[in-house]
Amino acid sequence: MRKLILAAAATAALSAQAEPQLKICTGEYALCAASASRPTNRAITVNGVDFPERVAECPILRGPAIADVNGGNMKGSCASGGPEQVWSLFAVREKIPQAPSWKYAPAPYRSGVTTAQNGIANMFSFTCYRAKRHGAVHTAYCYGPENENLKGAVVPVGTKFMTQAPTSSLYPVGGPLP
Repeated sequence: MRKLILAAAATAALSAQAEPQLKICTGEYALCAASASRPTNRAITVNGVDFPERVAECPILRGPAIADVNGGNMKGSCASGGPEQVWSLFAVREKIPQAPSWKYAPAPYRSGVTTAQNGIANMFSFTCYRAKRHGAVHTAYCYGPENENLKGAVVPVGTKFMTQAPTSSLYPVGGPLP
């Protein structure tokens, strides 16, 4: 487990479009680590590069979480953009509420390789908007780039990545491994 946490931290440290500034944010955040994504049919601009935009429904959790306040679209601060917005951040959790039941379930780390039919979605430090309530779990819709390498460049086919999403997930939320 320690190796996986270190790998996650290393991936997070590489995630900046500007010089990374990792911070611990507290309060509500969306944890997309075990989520799949779907296309929005829009573009999202990262570092002046347009990427296909993807959306993931992610559980809103409370507590400390890792953010890159210079990455995604955070603009240097943990402060949310309003009462309906939370950030998609990262925290080590062995169990995460997951669709479709939104019950807490094991979310082991796994790796995969991008293909022409299945890539990754980067949601780290991007904007999310409160969405639905599934029993006791509130969710948010989080928006981020498809196949972005966490530095603002395209992830090529054949890139190894890490995620906590189930193996059946198309375009899981995750990050490329260094």
